[in-house]
Amino acid sequence: MNARHSATSTRAARGRKRDWIRPLVFVLLVVALAVASRFLPVTDWMNRFLLWVRGIGIWGPIALGAAYIVATVLFVPGFILTLGAGALFGVVIGSITVSISSTLGATAAFLIGRYVARETVAAHIARYPAFNSIDKAVAQDGWKIVGLVRLSPVFPYNLINYAFGLTHVSLRDYVFASAVGMLPATVLYVFIGALLGDAALGGAQRERGTAEWVLYALGLVATIAVSVYIARVARRALKSAIASPDDDDE
Repeated sequence: MNARHSATSTRAARGRKRDWIRPLVFVLLVVALAVASRFLPVTDWMNRFLLWVRGIGIWGPIALGAAYIVATVLFVPGFILTLGAGALFGVVIGSITVSISSTLGATAAFLIGRYVARETVAAHIARYPAFNSIDKAVAQDGWKIVGLVRLSPVFPYNLINYAFGLTHVSLRDYVFASAVGMLPATVLYVFIGALLGDAALGGAQRERGTAEWVLYALGLVATIAVSVYIARVARRALKSAIASPDDDDE
């Protein structure tokens, strides 16, 4: 009996050790990345990477997509890569590349938040009391709430990827809603990158004709208008959705 109890206690101790080792490694990684982003020329490195991507031909979208996935998981802002995708590949290919890679990165963060660093993520998200209401709403409406949060960015993008791992939303619904919800902002920033061209890569801007500038300007205004409208509608719908569970509880 004593031997069996001792073995059980040993396994429990090992389990507790594993429980805190994984979150600790995760926290150390995030802290190291934050320090690196603060004191190292991360933006310059990303620009250099984009210039390298431009030189590898058809492998460019794959390389940029892989970098985007890593950046999403490691809390590195991806707007430079998004602008670069537009400058390198144009609106269509750039949007497809960023949409797929941002969804994969968000999914990886979701799985880490759910299975690897749950307690650590919960501690960070506790600083956002509004997430409690979103959590309740997700329990009722699932993918709809995920989509609305994506369309109306009320939380930091990289953090919310992990935070959704704490909710009861299914992986399938999360992936679908994230892909659709992030698309308008993706197209907007890729479009801006395509408009800026080489300037988005830190180089000289090529000359454009008047007609080309007019078309780009009209497209940019239309894209911004649609994005703003969608965000406002989503924000109102989200406020209504997260208020409903509280009303039901009363």
